[in-house]
Amino acid sequence: MTEADLYSVYKGVYMPNLIHTETSLQYFQNFTFRAEDILLVTYPKSGTTWMQEVVPLIVSGGDPTSVETMPNWDRVPWLEEIRTSTLNLEGRPSPRMLTTHFHYTMMPPSFFKVKPKVIYVLRNPKDVFTSIFHYSKMASFLVTPDSQTEFLQKFLDGNVIFGSWFDHVSGWLNADDKDRIMYISYEEMIMDLKDSVRRISQFLEKPLDDEVISKIADRCLFKNMKQNNMSNYSAVPHEIMDPTKSQFLRKGIAGDWKNQLTAAEADYFDAVYKDKMKDVKYKFVWD
Repeated sequence: MTEADLYSVYKGVYMPNLIHTETSLQYFQNFTFRAEDILLVTYPKSGTTWMQEVVPLIVSGGDPTSVETMPNWDRVPWLEEIRTSTLNLEGRPSPRMLTTHFHYTMMPPSFFKVKPKVIYVLRNPKDVFTSIFHYSKMASFLVTPDSQTEFLQKFLDGNVIFGSWFDHVSGWLNADDKDRIMYISYEEMIMDLKDSVRRISQFLEKPLDDEVISKIADRCLFKNMKQNNMSNYSAVPHEIMDPTKSQFLRKGIAGDWKNQLTAAEADYFDAVYKDKMKDVKYKFVWD
């Protein structure tokens, strides 16, 4: 099926109809943030599931109860998704942990007024492309790529779910009130997860001792998360996500794009990246 069959356009970007309805998007726009909220922001396939594991463990002081008993889409829900309005987020105690894939310019008025803490996770866009390419093959609510070349052009043009990676990243990097935003990369977490956990805990003003930090980091290793049925999406019906086509938690590595893109595709990607990011003043780990 095509984009016209599966997606609607909301504020200029494609949104999958199955999980983002007019009602759910309206719920997001009317959502009332609290100053104590913790908002995880990512472009899709940039480390969302990973952070939905790390942050609850930090907030709980290492208590694994929530990550063992509650699916990640309920424990740190996407504010724009169809189920979120049924979770009674208004009744949850602070700090609430929330997630969104929205661009900075798409955030609701309450976000700019209240200014909650934000953790923004970046990832090498070549690996993001690779992950979305495989994800699009296994998720029935996404357009299945006709070919890698065709899908690469769509990705670089922003004609994929949640629009342009370049616009998403540059928009959040240029956000106001940067003192309330922590920027961290997928690659940094891979290189030193324990240090990443420590930095996140400091940002959230949840100081933890070394033993707890080590336990959280160990629990959040990819191989361990993949065994957690509350995080690996094994609970999703196979007609929605087919694990025989691709695993949701696939490899959890940096640099897999080298196994995916041809040399010509990588060069073309680099040229587009250089042009679109030329005015962005940020030192990316992968540059």
